[in-house]
Amino acid sequence: MNTNPINLLVRFLLELVMLGVIAFWGYQRFEGWEGVAAAIVLPVVAATLWGVFRIPNDPKPAPVAVPGPVRLLLEWALFGWAVWALVDMGYDGWAWLLAGVLVAHYLVSYDRTVVMIRNRPYKGFVK
Repeated sequence: MNTNPINLLVRFLLELVMLGVIAFWGYQRFEGWEGVAAAIVLPVVAATLWGVFRIPNDPKPAPVAVPGPVRLLLEWALFGWAVWALVDMGYDGWAWLLAGVLVAHYLVSYDRTVVMIRNRPYKGFVK
């Protein structure tokens, strides 16, 4: 189910929301130029971690291959940061909504999630 185009679109949108929330949180958390810098630097760091540390073939060769459980923890940590940031800014309802969509996404993507938990090679994107 992970390779379903609708699920891939939802995953991409979740990633964009995560980066946007982290940027907004950084801007709100700090004042003046520090807020602007945080709004730029924090999502760049998150996107770099997201793009570099991957399991092989998800969806292409990983720049730095990591075990499945490590990748899953990284994803949950970054998404968790976004949910926590919403709560920290007082957007509890949006935090619950994001958390619910994330849980639903990982349940629908059970094939990829189970492969990562078991640290097996992922073949969902290999043709």
